[in-house]
Amino acid sequence: MRTTTLGPAQREAALARMADEELDILVVGGGVVGAGTALDAATRGLSTGLVEARDWASGTSSRSSKLIHGGLRYLEMLDFTLVREALKERGLLLERLAPHLVKPVPFLYPLQHKGWERFYAGSGVALYDAMSFSSGHGRGLPVHRHLTRKHALRVAPALKKDALVGALQYYDAQMDDARYVTTLVRTASAYGAQVANRARVIGFLREGERVVGARVQDVEGGAEYDVRAKQVVNATGVWTDDTQALIGERGQFHVRASKGIHLVVPKDRIHSSSGLILRTEKSVLFVIPWGRHWIIGTTDTDWDLDKAHPAASSADIDYLLEHVNSVLSVPLTRDDVEGVYAGLRPLLAGESDATSKLSREHTVAHPLPGLVVVAGGKYTTYRVMAKDAVDEAVHGLDHRVAECITEDVPLVGAEGYHALWNSRARLAARTGLHVARIEHLLNRYGALAEEVLQLIVEDPSLGDPLPAAEDYLRAEIVYAASHESARHLDDVLTRRTRISIETFDRGVRSAREAAELMAPVLGWDKGQIEKEVEHYQKRVEAERESQRQPDDTTADAARLGAPDIVPL
Repeated sequence: MRTTTLGPAQREAALARMADEELDILVVGGGVVGAGTALDAATRGLSTGLVEARDWASGTSSRSSKLIHGGLRYLEMLDFTLVREALKERGLLLERLAPHLVKPVPFLYPLQHKGWERFYAGSGVALYDAMSFSSGHGRGLPVHRHLTRKHALRVAPALKKDALVGALQYYDAQMDDARYVTTLVRTASAYGAQVANRARVIGFLREGERVVGARVQDVEGGAEYDVRAKQVVNATGVWTDDTQALIGERGQFHVRASKGIHLVVPKDRIHSSSGLILRTEKSVLFVIPWGRHWIIGTTDTDWDLDKAHPAASSADIDYLLEHVNSVLSVPLTRDDVEGVYAGLRPLLAGESDATSKLSREHTVAHPLPGLVVVAGGKYTTYRVMAKDAVDEAVHGLDHRVAECITEDVPLVGAEGYHALWNSRARLAARTGLHVARIEHLLNRYGALAEEVLQLIVEDPSLGDPLPAAEDYLRAEIVYAASHESARHLDDVLTRRTRISIETFDRGVRSAREAAELMAPVLGWDKGQIEKEVEHYQKRVEAERESQRQPDDTTADAARLGAPDIVPL
């Protein structure tokens, strides 16, 4: 494997190389499906390019519930195929592909009716566990258990005594979604894919009816490149219809956006040793452990406004607080909310009027020679979507192509992770960092944590915590710019770290020092540092203002008050 470093020089080289040679596959869209497609293609021996208009995972793939799960509620819809597929993927990620990034997480499901509900819900969870085991990749998680009310309240003292008559506890898994995508991109690059973020497709190259590549604009420098490819894969999620419109092709299906918002609150606001899953009148509500915080979500509403920056309204926040407070003995207030984020699910349109009923199945189409479109699906099954997209694309290639092997390709950082975890006390002694810091790094970078530690060896000041965001080391900010494709302050505070949702000031107090740490890597002068900090402050204020608005329309207008630092 080649180096996994993705810094400014590697980005420039990737753009130049994509313009110089015809690719087998060009993937458009740097979310989890696009990144997974690039990895699938590269590991089949295909020359592969991946371009993303903004930052890796800057859309849907950084704004999810951060769960890797089978979709327990889809059992109730009798969607056994989707659940079985997702459970297999969950097991693969936990056991083989990304054990450094994907971790088990327990959930408590409070029962509110005696007798029948325990039997009904218990049967569903038992089937869930059985399907996980039958996949051959489910032995890494404990099986579910039935709890009395007394036992459930010991696990989750935060619950009102009259909110349950008993409970079920089961396990799923979680990850940092944006970090996962960045690691996926780095893995694709390590296997030979040419990858560039802030590289926007502004048109497609055609020869008659056939699509033969794309016109790509370097959003940072303005240069434009003709990138020729035998097959182009459109993996742009909620932007699928917009991308298709660049070809003048309506497409064989439409993608509809459903908005889901999440709240982040400090860990001490909810006294529980387990996550919670609550049934609402529309769907389910999760309370998810997240380091020293909880994530509460999600909503499920139609969204037809700005796709780049979906906004959470005051009504959205009230909805989540009302529902979670219905079971908490000490209710949460607005003052408890550290962070809020909103994301859009890409749902295949036309199946139902209610977004919560739309299928999470995915679709792959070949609407024109040379063009493949993949859309729908859910985060957990990204690898299957990627496989199906590449399988479809290879039909248009004029040579035999190997079968998909990504089931056996660990992401960078996975190899050696367990050995380093077992040696974490020695690593702490060697570096002078607390063992908790080493654990933090290993669970974010896996074996690549040694690269972060090397930065600290070279400059011990980078071993200090970032001011006002002490969960993160200064070295992680530098590493994000030098190794992880971060181009702007927003990339680091929002996606390479989660400072923007994990601190009450949304990262404003950390912004200047973070920008100064990035500056030498990215060649910023004082003027650019000021611009980055000012933009980030305006973004945070626009988000806060949107969250004070009563509805989607006014929230969207408020959020649009802070445009991207490099407008598209």
